[in-house]
Amino acid sequence: MTQDTKREKIICRILLLISLTSCVCGTFVVKVTQTSYQAEENDTITLEWMFTTKPDSSSTSLYIFCQLFTDVKSLILYHVHEGVESPESQDGQFAGRVQCDKDALREGRIRLHVSRLRTDDSGLYLCEVKTDYGESSGRCRLNVTAAVDQPKTQKPTVRSQPESGGRISLYVGLTAAAVLTVCAGLYSAYRLCSKHHHRENEVVYEAENIDTAV
Repeated sequence: MTQDTKREKIICRILLLISLTSCVCGTFVVKVTQTSYQAEENDTITLEWMFTTKPDSSSTSLYIFCQLFTDVKSLILYHVHEGVESPESQDGQFAGRVQCDKDALREGRIRLHVSRLRTDDSGLYLCEVKTDYGESSGRCRLNVTAAVDQPKTQKPTVRSQPESGGRISLYVGLTAAAVLTVCAGLYSAYRLCSKHHHRENEVVYEAENIDTAV
């Protein structure tokens, strides 16, 4: 007998036992806070069930068995045996992704936080609770859709100046520099000519004065 066959037989026995007991023990009820959940891949969701509590009940009499049922398989999501968590019963698909709120559990609320959701987490979730004063179960459905790829934000690109515009600017700059150079040369030549002409006038004036004196 394979491990899967044994598990299926155990599940069938538990379901049968709960269904029979719930007919007799009508005072014990397990309810869901939400019958259907919708989430996206990689999100975190909280599945919640509530069950009837009694102050004088022993914690060791608490049994919780939460499973996922799909069209092709059944997986154990969360298991409490005699008031103690049994992580070794959990299927590998949920390993490290399920956390139970212990404070809420003491108040009769089963709050399971399932992180990093996958599309194959979709299906029917059944949570069965057994105590020393009754047994019952509640179910809800979860649908996980594939994450939609968000378009990447593109950084604004700085457009470079067209090559033709750059060449024109270069030509204008060179022309302006050449004009300034020519103007500077002409101004220097003008200054030099002016000084030379002034010097000639001084020489002529001195020669005339000498002639007059003689």
